[in-house]
This record gives sequence, C-alpha cells and structure tokens, in this order.
Amino acid sequence: MDYTTIEFSQEDNIGIIRLNRPHRMNAVIEEMYVEIQQALKAAENDPSVRAVVLTGSVLEKNGIAKQAFCAGADLKKHAEGDRTEAQKRKYIMLGQYATKALYEFPKPTIAAINGPARGAGVEMALNCDFVFMAHDATVALTETGLGTFIGGAVTYNLVRMVGLQKAKEIVYTGTVIDGEKAVEMGLALRTYPIEELFSQAKSFAELLAARAPVSLQLAKKRIQQMYGFDHDAILLLEADAVFTCMNTEDWHEGIRSFNEGRPPEFKGV
Repeated sequence: MDYTTIEFSQEDNIGIIRLNRPHRMNAVIEEMYVEIQQALKAAENDPSVRAVVLTGSVLEKNGIAKQAFCAGADLKKHAEGDRTEAQKRKYIMLGQYATKALYEFPKPTIAAINGPARGAGVEMALNCDFVFMAHDATVALTETGLGTFIGGAVTYNLVRMVGLQKAKEIVYTGTVIDGEKAVEMGLALRTYPIEELFSQAKSFAELLAARAPVSLQLAKKRIQQMYGFDHDAILLLEADAVFTCMNTEDWHEGIRSFNEGRPPEFKGV
C-alpha cells in the first residue's frame, strides 16, 4: 500500500519502517501513528518478515544532511487550531495504540535512532525490543517543559530499563542523552557512528531473523509477561512455552541441524 508519512520496505527477511516527514524532523501526526500500525500489521502477516527495524530519515538542505529520528509531537500542527475533546482523545489514543502495537509486535523489533528523538519518538523507541543509537543522536523526554505528559507506557518501560531514580531524573528534568550515555545507563543497547548505525542494526536484525520464529515469539511474550507474576506462575508459563516449541517442525529441525553440524533452516512452523 501507499504511505505518506512513513516508508515501509523489506530487505531479505527484515522489514524496515522509516519515518518520513523529514521537513518536520519526523514529528508525529495522526496519519503517522495509523501508518505505523498498518505497516506492523503487514509485517506480522508476512511470514517472510522475521524482524523489523524502525528508523528515521535524512533531510538534505543546502548540501547539508540533517538526521532525524522523531522530534515528538508536531507542535506546529497542534497550534493550527483547537481540537474538540473527542479529537484530543483520538489523537492521544492513536499514539498509545501505535506504541502498544510496537510493544506487542510478535517479532523482534529494533529502533535505530539516527538523530534527535524527543517525546513521542522516545516513546516509540522504548517499545521496541532493542534500541541502537548513533553516537551523536540524542533522546529526551521534554514533556514537563511543555506542560504535557509522557505516553507510550514510558512510566513502565523506562523504570525497568534504567531504574526508578534515573527514570525520574530523565522525566522530571528533560535531560538530553547522547548515544554513549544511553548505553551506559541501559537506555540503549549499542551505539555506533552514524555511517554504521543502520547496517549494524540490520545485521543484528538478520541475526535474530535466523533464529526459530516460534521460539523467538514465545521468548518475547514470556519475558514481557514476567513482571507481576510469582515464581511458580513463571515456571508454568515457561513450561507451556517449551511444550509449544517441542510440537513445531522447527524444534525437530534444530535437533537435526545440530546433529548434522549445519546451520538450521527454520520455517516458523
């Protein structure tokens, strides 16, 4: 299908969602939230897509390349006119649904933050399985300086990633964090020079795409379910996941390939 605010493509087994409003630093509008969900649904329904990379775009202006992941909400569009109460709620919930779609997407997701990420951009990135950042890219939750509030379950995800006090500092102060600092505090997994970022994120996605799809989907689901469960419940959930895997053809292929000394050829069944 045709998209107007994102680009969705596939390279080998990797789906690539590229935010595509570079003239506005990829600031989110309602259409972008809708199109992200549409692209994720297309990737979920396509068995040839084994992992997804979410990244930004580059604005070429006067011979200068300006990187952008997502500048957050499009405040210029916000200022164009008053929304009704229903329109306000619709906009808010579209953002929540888009981040929820990323969090619950059954295949591995990697956010490759190539440039500034603010507000909603950070919210989307933190709902991916992994965050890769360019050294010079930055993230910040600037909502308290704008009189608004964070969404995308950041109050849940951020605490899990960096701890309670550090999460409060990031949210309360709007601290700007670069790639290396983000890795140090657990906000990002890896950081690279900008010229290497996308290729490294895609290589990592390819590594994940080579794993058994059912096993990966169960691993993601169970890890994300573990908070709030007691130890005995976790044991039962894990046992159920092992049982599910043992009834797949991929389980048998894994054993065959190991015994035959060759790479496995997983089919996702």
